[in-house]
Amino acid sequence: MATKKSHAFSATRKSFKTASGKTGELYSLPALARKYPNVHRLPVSLRIVLESVLRHCDGLKVTAEHVEQLANWKPNAARTDEIPFTVARVVLQDFTGVPLLADLAAMRSTAQSLGKDPKKIEPLVPVDLVVDHSVMVDYYGKKNSLDLNMKLEFLRNRERYEFMKWGMQAFDTFGVVPPGFGIVHQVNLEYLARGVHKTKDGVYYPDTLVGTDSHTTMINGIGVVAWGVGGIEAEAAMLGQPVYFLTPDVVGFELKGRLREGCTATDLVLTVTEILRKHKVVGKFVEFFGEGTRTLSLPDRATIGNMAPEYGATMGFFPVDERTIEYFEGTGRTKAEIDAFQSWFKAQGLFGIPKAGDIDYSQVVTLDLGDVTPSLAGPKRPQDRIEIGNVATQFAELFSKPMSDNGFNRPEGELHRRVEVRRDNEPDHFERAPEDKPIPVGAPRHVMEMGANKPTLQSALAEADVIEPSSPYRYNLGNGDVLIAAITSCTNTSNPSVLLAAGLLAKKAVEAGLRVKPHIKTSLAPGSRIVTEYLTETGLLPYLEKLGFAVAGYGCTTCIGNAGDLAPELNETISRNDLVCAAVLSGNRNFEARIHPNLKANFLASPPLVVAYAIAGNVMVDLMTQPVGRGKGGKEIYLGDIWPTSDEIQKLLKYAMKGKAFRENYSKIASEPGKLWEKIEGVTGNLYNWPASTYIAEPPFFNGFALEKEITEEPVSAAVRGASIMALFGDSITTDHISPAGSIRDTSPAGQWLLQNGVQKADFNSYGARRGNHEVMMRGTFANVRIKNLMLPVLSDGGREEGGLTLLQLPGELQGSKQFIYDAAMRYISAKVPTVIFAGEEYGTGSSRDWAAKGTQLLGIKAVVAKSFERIHRSNLVGMGVLPLQFKAGESWESLGLKGDEKIDITPADDLAPQSEARLVITRADGSKFETTLTLRIDTPIEVEYFLNGGILPYVLRQLLA
Repeated sequence: MATKKSHAFSATRKSFKTASGKTGELYSLPALARKYPNVHRLPVSLRIVLESVLRHCDGLKVTAEHVEQLANWKPNAARTDEIPFTVARVVLQDFTGVPLLADLAAMRSTAQSLGKDPKKIEPLVPVDLVVDHSVMVDYYGKKNSLDLNMKLEFLRNRERYEFMKWGMQAFDTFGVVPPGFGIVHQVNLEYLARGVHKTKDGVYYPDTLVGTDSHTTMINGIGVVAWGVGGIEAEAAMLGQPVYFLTPDVVGFELKGRLREGCTATDLVLTVTEILRKHKVVGKFVEFFGEGTRTLSLPDRATIGNMAPEYGATMGFFPVDERTIEYFEGTGRTKAEIDAFQSWFKAQGLFGIPKAGDIDYSQVVTLDLGDVTPSLAGPKRPQDRIEIGNVATQFAELFSKPMSDNGFNRPEGELHRRVEVRRDNEPDHFERAPEDKPIPVGAPRHVMEMGANKPTLQSALAEADVIEPSSPYRYNLGNGDVLIAAITSCTNTSNPSVLLAAGLLAKKAVEAGLRVKPHIKTSLAPGSRIVTEYLTETGLLPYLEKLGFAVAGYGCTTCIGNAGDLAPELNETISRNDLVCAAVLSGNRNFEARIHPNLKANFLASPPLVVAYAIAGNVMVDLMTQPVGRGKGGKEIYLGDIWPTSDEIQKLLKYAMKGKAFRENYSKIASEPGKLWEKIEGVTGNLYNWPASTYIAEPPFFNGFALEKEITEEPVSAAVRGASIMALFGDSITTDHISPAGSIRDTSPAGQWLLQNGVQKADFNSYGARRGNHEVMMRGTFANVRIKNLMLPVLSDGGREEGGLTLLQLPGELQGSKQFIYDAAMRYISAKVPTVIFAGEEYGTGSSRDWAAKGTQLLGIKAVVAKSFERIHRSNLVGMGVLPLQFKAGESWESLGLKGDEKIDITPADDLAPQSEARLVITRADGSKFETTLTLRIDTPIEVEYFLNGGILPYVLRQLLA
């Protein structure tokens, strides 16, 4: 915090009074506006960023020029200025938080080895890690599913949780929200966000943050400037570095009117996502304004903010107004907190939803809320919205379309084919389950590898709830069948209106005699324990349970690939017959192979529609014209018969916003005696002892680290010489394709390594749980079962082989052979041959997975050349010392005629000037050469420094130990 004397804008430090009469100080934007009148016309989100820049102006990291540049922001100017944004705090989820903690521990080990005080490595802002990505839906459909899943979660993740316990005691500003409280975004919204903060010398400032999950933007719904970054950037932020980014365009999104009867916040957000994708808002702020915005509840706003990564924006921001204050009151914030929060925003002229014409935006997009219709999105991307009446026909059309058209490339005549599900691979008959031998529901796939815990699979099965098989226990399976129906936490379970709608629909469905077929994997994974409380208090939870939607866990579950496995006979039937079966979930991501590797069609939907499609059982049922199912007496029941009215939902909303319930729930974070978390014990001390583990290992990023960069006679060069091509990718390669995620196959390099290290297949757990071990993660990079390397030859059906494969381009008997990308990478590294990747548009779209960049670096890939990049992944590549480069307009690797057997030379400018030109020379197999220019996507001066230091982690470590 700069002192009054050293501050270039000390005159802007003013006193203000809260409504209760207390006095505080702030850095006044109205005072700054006297010198820079343009400040009054700035978007609200930019003014909050400006306050941080103004408050931290110390003449070193943040200069007076930075303040002036942002204060003079023009809506449509060239974006060359860099903003150093210092955030108030950092939020982590456990999948990204554990490797970040491992990096911090490795920094301390490195400091110790250099004779430095390891305590110099300490977060300088508060850091909260919320454990929400670990629970898997192994058990489902019964009241004790939650208890059984939690027990398995702790058995699988004990080593990780012990490591977190060490971190809690080793670092003064590092806290953990234990498993079972909720998803990081909803915990952030309900509890961690405190409105405004105060320095030791009495200066109030607004809550701002970065989080290691791209959907950190959910917090934008309460007027908090925040977005998702990779663990690499978050690490720098928590160690005192500003978050650097180019001054953005700000798109104003004007909402008019009101939502129609029967439309949900999910329908609205899918519409917003579709519109903003078309307007290409990648890297931009989106700020909502207008009369329609005022009508939206806070949870509705949070739902829209959550989906910012899906429409491509850095943020989806809502200014603070009366609805925000109501939400703070309803979620149990104290009167003092609310008083300071409201008074600060009013003193800064930032309270209230702007009207049309109040703000200068780079562009304005308008939507009449009355035009929104019930919708789903899919079957492969969240921006592909489909009106509910078109879902059946859309699926049928995509069934036989080629994959290049987002289709499934199946013969048209097989659309309605159904096959009998056979158990134990019996070819000629179906063995009916004995009536006296009930079948365990959702038997667990994985159990922790620790020797002492070997009996866990048997003991868990012994406790499993069971279902009595139907008579006879047999069924057919066909294309479009819904096999996973999940009310999963991200996006929608922040929103009581859609959860109550799901409960009301379930009540009406049960009363009408409708049911869900037992082979459909149904689950309810609330974003907060508060959800269970109000569903119980309203009497709706029992009806959800009767349809199979029992609480299975509090965490991400299905949306991140933790749906758990399907029954073996289902997997076998799908694979044997190449069926296109479906999942319907209330999340925000539905990329290929994310939900389950055997489910090719995945649809995002509101919670009530998830329940409806579970009952219907197939996405080819047109819910607008056909019955959802047959109820009592064989009566046909239509969606309109069971759909709740807005009045019915409104009457129950009072149960969802009780401040006392929120306070009581979150008071248990510090200690909940007798619970599983309390029994976890971690090592103590400032240094971690790195015990042998296949979960946690000391990362190699500081091997050979020196306090001073090596000084040689030759200038630092980022040129790539004589590189081979590792992969040629198409458009929309996501971080799900790049970064290890989901289950680990025993035939994969990662699976083989685990087996060689004594881990049984049943104990593999997931890639996400093993993000703290680089040996697993580098083997899983580019190993997604649906990724397509277009170097591989065309198959007979016109497609390409899927999976993390490449053709080796090294001289010798293996030249041209098909290999796993990891195996090929190790051969290239051994031969000291650099490699590069070429890709299409939107490379790196998706979750903010730092391992997508870390794994790329560890595989020896020196550069990625694409038509365009997703914001976070581009930044993370730079942060790991990998060159991101962009084709000039009109060029692509296809237009350059690349096949994969070429040699590549890339020469950037010596000074690596941001967004300068780089020379690309292609040497073809026949010896001919072709040269063109690329744009270097090192975007800012600080990124140049990161790159020259070998990445952001060595840069920050040198800063801390200097």
